[in-house]
Amino acid sequence: MRRKRRNHSPAFKAKVALAALKEDQTLSELSQRFDVHPNQIQTWKKQFLEKADCVFGDHEEAQKMREVDVEKLHAKIGQLTMERDFLVNALKL
Repeated sequence: MRRKRRNHSPAFKAKVALAALKEDQTLSELSQRFDVHPNQIQTWKKQFLEKADCVFGDHEEAQKMREVDVEKLHAKIGQLTMERDFLVNALKL
């Protein structure tokens, strides 16, 4: 019988990935310890290593870029709202 799909928190994934990076236990041991498939542990370990540069990287720069994107989106929403209002009023005539 298949077990129900589980969603793991980012903190749990990081904990498992760090344990895998220590390499003091085999994947099989980690799998039993955390009740997660060994392939999943490998995947989380790979993702952890790929994104490790974000911890020390341009987090502030990425935040500024998101703020700029939000401003652009708000401007676009305003423009579309005005266009919609204009068209609604034009159709009422």
